[in-house]
Amino acid sequence: MRSPIALRALTFGPAAVWLLGLSQIVGYGTLYYAYAILAPEMARAFDWPLPWIFAALSASLLAGGLVAPFAGRCVDRRGASGVMAVGSVAAAAALLLVAWAPTGLFFVAGVVALGLCSPFVEYNAAFAYLAQNQGREAPRRIVHLTLIAGFASTLFWPLTDGLLQRMDWRWILVLYAGLNLFVAMPIHLVLRRLARVPKADAVPDVAARVRFDDRVLPPDLQKAALWLVVIGFALSGFLFSAISTQMVPILVSLGIGAASVTVAALFGPAQVLVRFANLAGGSGRHPIEATLVACALLPVATLVLAATAPAFSGAAAFAVLLGFGSGLTSVVRGTLPLALFGTAGYGARLGRISQVQLVSSAAAPVVLSTLIAVFGPGSALVVMAGIGASGFFVFLAVARLWHRAKGRPS
Repeated sequence: MRSPIALRALTFGPAAVWLLGLSQIVGYGTLYYAYAILAPEMARAFDWPLPWIFAALSASLLAGGLVAPFAGRCVDRRGASGVMAVGSVAAAAALLLVAWAPTGLFFVAGVVALGLCSPFVEYNAAFAYLAQNQGREAPRRIVHLTLIAGFASTLFWPLTDGLLQRMDWRWILVLYAGLNLFVAMPIHLVLRRLARVPKADAVPDVAARVRFDDRVLPPDLQKAALWLVVIGFALSGFLFSAISTQMVPILVSLGIGAASVTVAALFGPAQVLVRFANLAGGSGRHPIEATLVACALLPVATLVLAATAPAFSGAAAFAVLLGFGSGLTSVVRGTLPLALFGTAGYGARLGRISQVQLVSSAAAPVVLSTLIAVFGPGSALVVMAGIGASGFFVFLAVARLWHRAKGRPS
């Protein structure tokens, strides 16, 4: 006989995933992806050089990283859906602040506010909602969610560009504030209603109560494993952030020329394709396997580009491999902590992982730019690949911990 939590997961699980997917598209599209398209107009409005606009974005990412553990604890204590509903209101207010900003100081304050809101409405909170309400279906639902949310850039880059031909960037942000307030927030309220179950039916403290054969690390290994996971994602995230934020300029500097935009366009479809492949062939496998593959693909992609430039075929292979690595990383960032540690404190753990990863990601573009200026793009990519590869070896240590625990009696 199925438990109440399992029955609920089967009953409203697909609907919850689609609703969350829509809210994630709105969240990432309005709070993150639209920024790059609007940045040149923002720079003209304040008579700033474009790097200053992106420096504000880096400050926003840092702010989001600092608040991420607090957001995770709120999600654990209050429930993800209620926190996300409040976060959507705050996100709308932050977008309105940026849209209204009369001076650069108010603009930066608004952009930082966007970063502060993000951990309350984006992947970490959404993953926690699924962990809290989907039982053993949660890992599979997380994969489904990343498939849907992966279209945020595909939708919002052209949407924002098209709107920019018809209206001022400030009015676009007002429109996007409305999406958060009148689309995302009601979705989160509906999800909150769906999540209401009797206390006796709530998900148990998995990390403390289930046997090891339920795929959770024993408590005595969890502290070491958590630190390794935090460091591993920070290192791989460092490489990806450095490359992804400067992909087209890097390709141009390596001699790819006008084809650079075409090459970069292969990245998005590769992300979605690898998530479909993981969904089809990854069930039954522990997420550490996909994590190792993801962390290997990122440095391999970087080395392929460094070794083959300016060949178009090598650059295309780089973009596809990078997309594969990034697409898998988005999935395992939610499924690996759940598999290793269970649902108890899941939101706080995701917050800790995001905090360190976002701080390292904020520094990465500056480091890569400096390396390119000193050593040239080819050598800089080799150095960055080495940093990213160290993340793979950190996750090898996590895998060894897992296999050591697997050898223990249940």
